[in-house]
Amino acid sequence: MFYAKKIHHWLWRWHIIAGLISLPFILLLSVTGAIYLFKADYEQQTYRSMTQVTPSVSYLTYQQQLDIAQKAAKENGVAIPTQMILPDSDYQATQFIAGRFSSESYTFVNPYTGEVTGQFARKDTLMQKVRKLHGELLLGKKGSWVIELVASWLVVLIITGLYLFFPRSIAEIRTLFRVRVKQGKRTFYRDLHALCGFWLSLALMLVLAGGLPWTELFGSNFKTVRDQTDTGYPTGYHGRGLESDPNKAAKKLDLDDVVTIAKDKDLAGVVTITIPTNPKGIYSISNRAESLKDQQQIHVDQYTGNVIKAFSWSDVGALSNGRHVVMRIHQGEFFGQANWYFMLGLCVLTAVLSASALVSYCLRKPKKSFGLPKAARDKQIGVLLWGSMLLLGITLPMFGISLLAIMTLWLISKILKKTIRLVSAAS
Repeated sequence: MFYAKKIHHWLWRWHIIAGLISLPFILLLSVTGAIYLFKADYEQQTYRSMTQVTPSVSYLTYQQQLDIAQKAAKENGVAIPTQMILPDSDYQATQFIAGRFSSESYTFVNPYTGEVTGQFARKDTLMQKVRKLHGELLLGKKGSWVIELVASWLVVLIITGLYLFFPRSIAEIRTLFRVRVKQGKRTFYRDLHALCGFWLSLALMLVLAGGLPWTELFGSNFKTVRDQTDTGYPTGYHGRGLESDPNKAAKKLDLDDVVTIAKDKDLAGVVTITIPTNPKGIYSISNRAESLKDQQQIHVDQYTGNVIKAFSWSDVGALSNGRHVVMRIHQGEFFGQANWYFMLGLCVLTAVLSASALVSYCLRKPKKSFGLPKAARDKQIGVLLWGSMLLLGITLPMFGISLLAIMTLWLISKILKKTIRLVSAAS
């Protein structure tokens, strides 16, 4: 291969640098990611006393249950619920939601007795803390920047690792399927790391694609591209900008009327009804289905019950659609239980990959040295590889910023060394 040896040393150097920066965090992400996969089972058991009820003959209307939930929220000084999850079982308490995203709080009402079976805020749950540790290191936006930096360097690790380990001949293909166990610890851990890295590389890239849109800089750029290319949600998809007309009706619908409309639509999965909070507000009916193509958004006038606008998932643009696919894969939710096992296995093997990398590095590096190969001096290699680094730096802004910082520190160290030599020579 053209300039193969020099390129190999250059990429090996950056592979080690990327590993030293990323490794502790990759281990943390693997562990917290594996724990978070158990969220549904954990919360089902933890909050069973709130979410499960015993069926009875009498049944309160949904409007009565909403009034009870809102009254309980006022009495406890918490946000007033503006959403309801439509129960899909006679044994299920009705769940009302206030707030959005990590600020959500939940109130559960027994639909037979009217008893408030429990309330809790999402931010107080163990699994939300695990999620915040996974995505923000419990440091808010600053932690999100660190995770984005690690994810960006992980892309570099994957690309350089693939190049370094990819077989150069037919005879070397066997290295993709074996770990040499009889040739010492150095060889064993090197093979274990290389083998795991090679076979996990595409899966890790897919998972990174699902996580990066949540980050600060890359996520912001992603949204800009999506909006500029009109490949996101159509106007009004989430109900923003849509209004009911209070001048055209004598009375407004209650929650039970909207539940009837929702049930007539026979929506798959978990159905959520968003409740209007002002005279021009609308009812919104949405569902989260196992298959994205089954998802719909239906916006209803709160006075007439007429559908103002309705959307199916086919109305969603390519970038938002693609993001949801990889995001669900990232969360272990896209192709059923197999996806869950796929992600759990990936978390475990990524932890093995990271641990074997650390052991291999410690066994191979010289004492009192980082063990970095010397960088190639060929100008043509510099143009090729620095051009690639520049492209990655633009695509992954946090990588670009960190690369600039590393080069600045390197330049400062060079200047200081030269200055010290000149001073020493002059004296």
